[in-house]
Amino acid sequence: MSAFMRTTLLAAAIAMLAGCVSMGGTSREETAAALERILAGDHRSAENKARDVYRHPKETLLFFGIRPEMRVVEVWPGAGWYTEIIAPLVKGSGRYYAAQYVPNPESRYVSRLLEEYDRKLRSRPDLYGEVIVTAFGPRNTELAPPESVDMILTFRNIHNWMAEDWASEAFAAMYLALKPGGVLGVVEHRGDPSKPQDPRAKSGYVNEDYAIELIERAGFRLVAKSEVNANPRDTKDYEQGVWTLPPTFRLGDRDREKYAQIGESDRFTLKFIKPRE
Repeated sequence: MSAFMRTTLLAAAIAMLAGCVSMGGTSREETAAALERILAGDHRSAENKARDVYRHPKETLLFFGIRPEMRVVEVWPGAGWYTEIIAPLVKGSGRYYAAQYVPNPESRYVSRLLEEYDRKLRSRPDLYGEVIVTAFGPRNTELAPPESVDMILTFRNIHNWMAEDWASEAFAAMYLALKPGGVLGVVEHRGDPSKPQDPRAKSGYVNEDYAIELIERAGFRLVAKSEVNANPRDTKDYEQGVWTLPPTFRLGDRDREKYAQIGESDRFTLKFIKPRE
């Protein structure tokens, strides 16, 4: 099948989902089928597809309860790995907000990432033309209008907010943007529960109980846990923290095969709701 035909079929699948929504909502089975088509799409690089075995995007998003008709915020999507999946899913019937880093001309990393993300969105208006990009950080905390979104998702970012000592404020902002009854889905590198939590999470790992307490203090209520992103091979005791493992391989070629065999980090996957009044 040609690339043109695959792109056409993906567009048709998205249109079909929009029709399902207009008739009363999309089922889990329909959403799963749509995710499978999107995950196989030519808009995703071979490198990104190779990480599905560690990130389990279909299973993770279904666990959170995503549906094409939802208004979804992804907090700090970075290079857009999950943008490639969520934005096409909700296009035409829901809404995708990319709550990106706050522009910082003094940071080459942030500036380059935001430029690359913008190019990604502009490269495929058929998939990303409806994406709304906002800026989220300590002085820019409005992810979306108050109580306007059905779901907020963030993947492996809690340690970043802890490093800057504003994790509590980050989750307070998410609580404000989410509708009552809405879902907060969180994935993070899971720390060793036998060790006390470093409040700045310098290793990149966050203890699960610590994260739950942090998020529930913002008003959310934990409703489910999943082990879909667990990795028991991860010993969590590396010289360069979680970044020792793939895909970063911060030690370079030293023991690279050893860390490749471990794979990406052990991760907890948690589903919260914002309680209704």
